[in-house]
Amino acid sequence: MPSQLRDRVLPARQRRGLEDLQQDLDLSSGDVQAKRSAFWTMLTLSSVIAAGGILTDSTATVIGAMIIAPLSTPIMGIALGAVQRRRTTAVTFVTLGCLLVILTGALASLVVPQSYDLLTNSQISGRTSPGLLDLIAAVATGFAGAVALSRKDVAAVLPGVAIAISLVPPLVVTGVCAGQAEWWLSLGALVLFMSNLLALVFAGMIVFASLGYARAAGQRAERAPRRAYLMLGLLFLAVLLPLGANTVTTVLLSTWTARTKESAERWLSESPGAMVTSVDARSRTLYVHVRGPSDLPPIENLLSDLEGRIPDGIAIVVDTTRGRQITAGKVGG
Repeated sequence: MPSQLRDRVLPARQRRGLEDLQQDLDLSSGDVQAKRSAFWTMLTLSSVIAAGGILTDSTATVIGAMIIAPLSTPIMGIALGAVQRRRTTAVTFVTLGCLLVILTGALASLVVPQSYDLLTNSQISGRTSPGLLDLIAAVATGFAGAVALSRKDVAAVLPGVAIAISLVPPLVVTGVCAGQAEWWLSLGALVLFMSNLLALVFAGMIVFASLGYARAAGQRAERAPRRAYLMLGLLFLAVLLPLGANTVTTVLLSTWTARTKESAERWLSESPGAMVTSVDARSRTLYVHVRGPSDLPPIENLLSDLEGRIPDGIAIVVDTTRGRQITAGKVGG
């Protein structure tokens, strides 16, 4: 890339030198022992803090774990190494680091009772069902992180980036859910982490290449690492499929629950003092929570109103505040 264009993206006086950037991102150069000991110490501590925050459902504690987590350093090292087409140990550090965090989460799950519903914990439920918006936010955060690393005033920006990108918490959730044999929840959290990882690498490669960091010893700056971009694109596609499917499912469930609530409110209009408190979905069953008198209108009226508004075959169950549960049947059944 011509120097004039690079200066438009980020002026030379604000841009860090390539050697300086490599020293920060490469854990196998410079004072290797100090870098690696700091990495593993901070990663272990952040994992323990994240596990404590997740199990106690403490957002503040989880944010603290995000700030001190060093996992983004080797991830950005992968991006720089891919742009420069050089071998790097960053992949090894990321892989081993992920295993360490997941193991910490699995060990933390030993204190969780078997009867505990993981989805009642907002720190877990919010990380087991990722969607496309999570990926978009991760890509934007990746660009912010790459630009921050490329600037000389990096220290003022990176804490915000560390909070915005979620790396250690979803890995801890992966371990906690796996330790409880909740494999689908564990997979959902792992997909969230993978989407964030790929977003960081993708954004880092774009920014580092555009700023001319691809120029390594004996290498021309305009040589694009096409194979790396191709592999990254394929990985992105693999992550997009579950994220897209989950997003569609979430939108459909939200639409169906909203329509069910509207139908239930019309159904209860015949019963003075009765009201719908909430509607939630669980395994192809919609639960309508009702507060009011014991006498309710005929349940068949609710099923009839729902026909054509939600798919046939979905079961409807009405929960009342008096501890009664009415199985209405299936829509269209």
